[in-house]
Amino acid sequence: MIQIKKGSKIGIVACSNAYPLSYQAKLEVLCQKVRALGWIPLLSQRMYVEDHVFSGTGKQKAEELMKMYQDPEIQAIFDISGGNLANEVIPWLDYDMIQNNPKPMFGYSDLTCILNAIHTKTNVPTYLYQLRNLMYEHGDLQESWLRETLIEGKNSLFEFPVRFIQGEKMEGVLIGGNIRCILKLAGTPYFPDLKGKVLALESMSGKAELIVSLLTQLKMLGAFEQVSGILLGTFTELDSDNSQPSIEELIVRVVEQLDLPIAITSSFGHGNDSKCLRIGEWIHLT
Repeated sequence: MIQIKKGSKIGIVACSNAYPLSYQAKLEVLCQKVRALGWIPLLSQRMYVEDHVFSGTGKQKAEELMKMYQDPEIQAIFDISGGNLANEVIPWLDYDMIQNNPKPMFGYSDLTCILNAIHTKTNVPTYLYQLRNLMYEHGDLQESWLRETLIEGKNSLFEFPVRFIQGEKMEGVLIGGNIRCILKLAGTPYFPDLKGKVLALESMSGKAELIVSLLTQLKMLGAFEQVSGILLGTFTELDSDNSQPSIEELIVRVVEQLDLPIAITSSFGHGNDSKCLRIGEWIHLT
């Protein structure tokens, strides 16, 4: 059980696409909400750009992240970015340093590749969650979940209902996240071992043809023959297109294994009411 006590310093980074300078006011709102939880936010020096998405090279962003791991006063790290650039950081991380100085790192979407790479190389759990959700429609609820779970030691942030499409239960160490971004690791030393794992999948963009293509790539990697189950989150663009087949129809079509447990939940993905998934920790779903 992770705990971030009041008075703790937390690092806030952007390993994927940087933010325009115009985002500074919004980020200050986020910092105010972090302070209201009793934490002290410390921002990376690689957050903003004036006219493009690059706040530095992959190496430079990795150096900023490693400073957060090396600082003993920082108790947790929250990446608040998304986009396309997270994987350029991966080769430059010091995985021995991370393993010797473990601390919870949170991120979502494009950060899927970094979170899974860290777990693969260090066996340290990481957390699929977006801190910016504090600023949006369900911000009060998110604040409550964070306070109850990370400060008071309850489990609100990690608990969610599921509905089974196939099977009745699944268990194993959880891996995955955004389907496009986990596939960035395919064929590299950072791709997680799939054997016996519960594979979580979600997506922001992508209609039926793209989702089928990505699922088929996982199939060709042998994923569905190795994992112990599949946990589907929200597929935002696909879910909004009522004329297209649903993710439930598409997953059954591609997997073609009636004995593989498949469950679905609306509690993780790109929605601002999303819960947190613990990558690298055991999960049991019924």
